[in-house]
Order: sequence, then structure tokens, then C-alpha cells
Amino acid sequence: MNSGVSEDMYVLELARRRKSVRAYASSPIELGDVLYALRAAIQAPSGANQQPWRFIIITDPEVKARVRRVCEEGERKFYASVRGELRRWLDERGFTWRKPFLTEAPVLVAVFADMHKPYAVQSTWLAIGYMLLALEERGLSSLTYTPPNPGEVARTLGAPRGYMLQVLIPVGRSRDQRPKEPRKSLEEVAYVDSWSKRLSDVLS
Repeated sequence: MNSGVSEDMYVLELARRRKSVRAYASSPIELGDVLYALRAAIQAPSGANQQPWRFIIITDPEVKARVRRVCEEGERKFYASVRGELRRWLDERGFTWRKPFLTEAPVLVAVFADMHKPYAVQSTWLAIGYMLLALEERGLSSLTYTPPNPGEVARTLGAPRGYMLQVLIPVGRSRDQRPKEPRKSLEEVAYVDSWSKRLSDVLS
């Protein structure tokens, strides 16, 4: 385990420390650290224990470049159409259709769900959560990037029919200076026994 993290609240500290990173150093990382995170991911629970997740580990610069081109084509269309509150949120953070992290990060992990399996999407995202914390444990940064045209990305990567791309996860060393987005407090989001009784009412 990394130093500076208390063993009695290790998972909580990893979760607090992890943030979405959109700028990466180009320096290589150990593939073994990525495999470690995937080994953690496949321990996640799944509907009827069907384990619907599949992973493509991408290190080839040419493949990353193809994936980026496809994603940015979809993002151009998305940004041309988005309006209102979401557009203001994106503009405030300086987000655009350009996704350089897809080629900057030394590794991309494409995560697919076998849509023939029960609760495939929910189960796969549980595995993604395990993976993110395992990457953080190894001192690696990540981002859950969901392209607007997942089917085109899946075809670019040769995924079989029935496997839906859930997310592209760039993995590497962060050079992103943005702070972590704020989180709501537990008291704001948790209830006891029914929706009418907030956790804050019980704790006060």
C-alpha cells in the first residue's frame, strides 16, 4: 500500500484522493499495475455471476490515434448540438470536443459489457469502480470517458456484436492541476428507513 494512507480507512482514503484526470504525462507505466487493477475489477459482483465485462488494453500509439479520431468526430457533433445548463457547465470548465488525453495517456482501457447477460451494464460499472480504486492504490490516475458514439469506437476496436462499449479509461501519471470536483456530504444524500427521514435528522 502507498505511504500516507491509513490502513484502518484505506478504501475511503483512496476514494477521497481519486479524481478525474484529463492531462497525462507521456512517460510509460508498468503494465503490471494495469493488470493488477483489472484483477481487482473482475472480483466485482455481477448479476447471476455472469461476469459480463470485457477489457481491451490499448498501448499501440496508432490504435490510440484511431480511437481519438473516432471519438473527436462524435464529440464535434455533440458540442454543436448541446445547449443550456450542460453547455454552460462544459464551457465553465474549458471542455471542448478535443480529447488529447486519449493519445497522451500511455495506456487506454476500453471496457465493454456483454449485453446478452442480465444486468450487464450495472455489473460492468461495479467492476469499473473496483478498477478505479485499484489504479489509485498503484499511484495511477484515470478518467471514465464515455464517448458520444460508443458503437463506432467498438467497431474501430473490432468488438463482436452484442458487446457495448461502456467507457474508455486513460491510465497514467497525472499532470492535471484541476482540483477534484466537490462532493455532496453524506448527510445530503442518505436517508434512514424512508425518504422522509434524512440521515442528518437522525444524527442531530
